[in-house]
Amino acid sequence: MRHYGHLPPARRRALFHQEPAEFGPSSPVGTLGVALGATLYSPATRPRLDADIRRQAAAGVMSMVLCLEDSISDAEVPGAEENLVRQFQRMLRDAAPPDEPADAPLLFIRVRAPEQITGLVTRLGPAVRLLTGFVVPKFTAVTGPPFLEALLGAEAVCGRRLLAMPVLESPELLHMETRAEGLRAVARVLDKHRDRIPAVRLGVTDFCSAYGLRRTPDMTAYDVHVVASVIADVVNVLGRADGSGFTISGPVWEYFRPQERMFKPQLRNSPFTGRAEGLRTRLIEHDMDGLLQEIELDRANGLQGKTCIHPSHVAPVHALSVVTHEEFSDAVDIVGTGPDGGGVLRSAYTNKMNEVKPHRAWAERTLLRAEVFGVAREGVDFVDLLAAGIA
Repeated sequence: MRHYGHLPPARRRALFHQEPAEFGPSSPVGTLGVALGATLYSPATRPRLDADIRRQAAAGVMSMVLCLEDSISDAEVPGAEENLVRQFQRMLRDAAPPDEPADAPLLFIRVRAPEQITGLVTRLGPAVRLLTGFVVPKFTAVTGPPFLEALLGAEAVCGRRLLAMPVLESPELLHMETRAEGLRAVARVLDKHRDRIPAVRLGVTDFCSAYGLRRTPDMTAYDVHVVASVIADVVNVLGRADGSGFTISGPVWEYFRPQERMFKPQLRNSPFTGRAEGLRTRLIEHDMDGLLQEIELDRANGLQGKTCIHPSHVAPVHALSVVTHEEFSDAVDIVGTGPDGGGVLRSAYTNKMNEVKPHRAWAERTLLRAEVFGVAREGVDFVDLLAAGIA
């Protein structure tokens, strides 16, 4: 599988200086954490979940979470579990052979209790090969270990690697008096399972709920200061570039409109001249301007990818994840000096300085993103990538 793999090869060649590389469930967790991109959530109760998954894969979705937790009621859980098993078995009947390219996204199940992990893996049987791992809600140093131990037990049952994505959303990680020690304790737990953690996810909706807050469509998570402070502390403890950090995913964007499919023909029919302005106007009309701002702020604050609850959010996340030709040029120049290099280089675009030692960690992260999402051709911008992603 690869990002923008749903586009014809000629279209990819026209867009990319360096095309996105292939990856899969067995790729290193560091690669997968970036490759997740826009992770689309779906309730596990959907009656045609298998068709939904294939449709989203055909549209470029690379990762999905099938939710047994907050998106469904307590009474729906048994039926949702049965539905998941049935849908996975249906997908297995239609799946490509294991040695052929995947025709489904990376699939994770968000569970409520540790025993669901081993129970579902046992019930899935051979269909477990379609499962990448589990999402662990309300993760703390106390509640998290039983889930991770259950994951190890499930691996023994099915004989393959399973991954875990913890969600940080508990009040003790939000409240000032318990936050610092809570995050340090979480870091110690996760470090023991580093080879199974592709990303740490943020439950910003739960953080807002603790204070009775909800951001509006023209506000980002970073405008809600109590939430922004938590994001900063999570990155401070868990997002370090010294080898101790993890990929941290961007928070969910809550807003969408059912009419957003109308955006497609408007974009296709818009002329190239002034297209960026016209596109921006249409995005604002569809409550997307705030999403674009938040994606940019996610990256500026050390986050990768995003939790998504609507398919219309996927293409913007992916388009803004592609490395620009300018970023790539700077990163290559910095890394090209070697591990012992130093000094200051003038950017190939002659518009900035690249200070080799301070910018090296940024350059290495940028080249990993370039491997996964590709590098845009010179002159190809976000609008071109977005247009291709939703065409």
